[in-house]
Amino acid sequence: MGILETKGLCHHFDGMEVLTQVNLDIRDGERHAIIGPNGAGKTTLFNVITGTYTAKEGRVFFKGLDVTKTKPFKLTRMGLGRSFQITSTFQKQTAYENIRLAVLSKQKIRYDLLRRTDTLKRIAEETDKILNQISLYDERHETTSSLSYGKQRSLELGMAIATGPDLLMFDEPTAGMSREETHAAVQLILRLTEGKSMVIVEHDMDVVFTLADRITVLHHGQILATDKPDVIKTDERVKSAYLGDTEV
Repeated sequence: MGILETKGLCHHFDGMEVLTQVNLDIRDGERHAIIGPNGAGKTTLFNVITGTYTAKEGRVFFKGLDVTKTKPFKLTRMGLGRSFQITSTFQKQTAYENIRLAVLSKQKIRYDLLRRTDTLKRIAEETDKILNQISLYDERHETTSSLSYGKQRSLELGMAIATGPDLLMFDEPTAGMSREETHAAVQLILRLTEGKSMVIVEHDMDVVFTLADRITVLHHGQILATDKPDVIKTDERVKSAYLGDTEV
């Protein structure tokens, strides 16, 4: 069993089947992409795995444990970090404060103890380290709302890293970015996920084929194929359902 596995996963909304018998296996240390056309069930699968939705049928296993009905905050403490399709930072807080809150969460320190822990050297050092990793140290005292969109997404990636995850899950981390911002985000993800397990839901095929060790293709809520990028590129079923004649 890998770090993450789903067995017979099914989900529906008001009787409309969105996921049907999804069996996914994420290996330790691999970067795994989930792709598919709009409406394929990618974000629903992401939300079921991360505890936002509870599967109607089937099971989710994380590090060998059944976490099918586990709440998102408990999954975070178990080592599952995630970023969202829509930026989910604290807009009125500074970049430093956002990362510090994530570090505090990793340490299981309550928010109402923030003043008592503010001077703790280890918290400050870890926060500064992550800000350096995501190239936001110089902007650490700027409010999140004042940062560019690309830097806000970088901040969110930093918050996911700050929780000390064993598995990182990114839901369209480059959505809405310019080409330059996307390139910078890909390089950042490569650095941040080195040696870690990662699942990424992404529509940009350049991003997918740059990052992924393996790719799973969803189509109509079912897994159409799972394989290495070079195999997925030439799979006729995948080309017909999703890739078409796109050069990647």
